[in-house]
Amino acid sequence: MAFIFTDDNFQKEALESDIPVLVDFYADWCGPCKMIAPIISELADEYQGKIKIGKLNVDDQPGTAGQYRVMTIPTLLFIKNGKVEDKVVGVVAKKAIQDKLDAML
Repeated sequence: MAFIFTDDNFQKEALESDIPVLVDFYADWCGPCKMIAPIISELADEYQGKIKIGKLNVDDQPGTAGQYRVMTIPTLLFIKNGKVEDKVVGVVAKKAIQDKLDAML
């Protein structure tokens, strides 16, 4: 199951994480976000313990979304050692996300 990131826990859970992190910036009303949601959920299960994979609702948590200049959703941020290593905007195939995750391991 995907982790839920918030403005309050983002520093600790994403930036200070001991393992790489994938954050899916989304909104409940976003059609493309709903398309990618099952992929994010599957990946969270597949990479459990190796990569922390979670979601951040941009409507409920605008501070973090603004800090990372997330203008379009879904936006995926790949974070390692507290720094954004890669970014994907829009819906992409599961394989494309897996390739980026594998590169962080």
